[in-house]
Amino acid sequence: MNALEIENLSKNYGSLQALIEIDLSVAEGAFFALLGPNGAGKSTLINILAGLTRATSGTAEILGHDVRKEWRQARYKLGVVPQELAYDPFFTIREMLVLQSGYFGLGAGNRDWLDELLEALGLADKADTTMNHLSGGMKRRVLIAQALVHRPPVVILDEPTAGVDVALRERLWRFIRSLNRKGHTIILTTHYLEEAESMCGEIAILDRGRLVANAAKDVLLSRYRWRQLRLQLLPESRLELPAELALKQEAAPAGELLLRLHREQDHIGEVLAALDGAGVKFSDLRIHEPGLTEIYSELTGGGENND
Repeated sequence: MNALEIENLSKNYGSLQALIEIDLSVAEGAFFALLGPNGAGKSTLINILAGLTRATSGTAEILGHDVRKEWRQARYKLGVVPQELAYDPFFTIREMLVLQSGYFGLGAGNRDWLDELLEALGLADKADTTMNHLSGGMKRRVLIAQALVHRPPVVILDEPTAGVDVALRERLWRFIRSLNRKGHTIILTTHYLEEAESMCGEIAILDRGRLVANAAKDVLLSRYRWRQLRLQLLPESRLELPAELALKQEAAPAGELLLRLHREQDHIGEVLAALDGAGVKFSDLRIHEPGLTEIYSELTGGGENND
């Protein structure tokens, strides 16, 4: 059974098509990235899964439970960490978590798990502090704890590290990785593409309401055809390139040469031999292989959508 099964899902707001016939499956236990520019439809999709918005057409299931027909079961299987900080400033952290537990019918028997969450997220010593006396980073940790009070097998993290310092970011990711190792399905949305690339095995990209990519990370990265060769030139180096290499030259700082090479057609050894024959001398070279940033930019144009 898949953690998420989405078929032909669309959402319209009047004439605006926020989602257009989305088909998407996420395997149980996956660490999955859902990426896209602002306005691509990510939040709309999350809201449909969480029951905050109804799809215009299509279906969405969480561990086999339809989010409309079996909404109670679907909600219980899902935990969502929202992007926006939303809280009651006069509740303590512990009171917030106890209140959230009550929404799922969980009472005193859930206290040990709440204590475990507080400890794991570094909130134990602030458990009796009201929310209005917490830093932004601590408030974000409380949001994560709230989403996990009922031990959901599927967790959606919507920009969980936005505005978070490096040390706290590392602590959060250690905790999230541990959840994934225990079998929780993690669905991450983030604009920090290096995070998605380093942690997620499967990646989907939305753009203007359409699913433009959905593949294993290695498969997705292999689709990009280009890499860069950067040379640090010696003062005595000639600057005139052979015609076939001049077409591959890109802008670079003074004293450097940057070539955009096809990963299959342009062999590094042959390129270096041609440069040597042309009198191009260098002291250092670097090869930049494509990453998720290049794939993302190619598929989305690298910018935000206007809707």
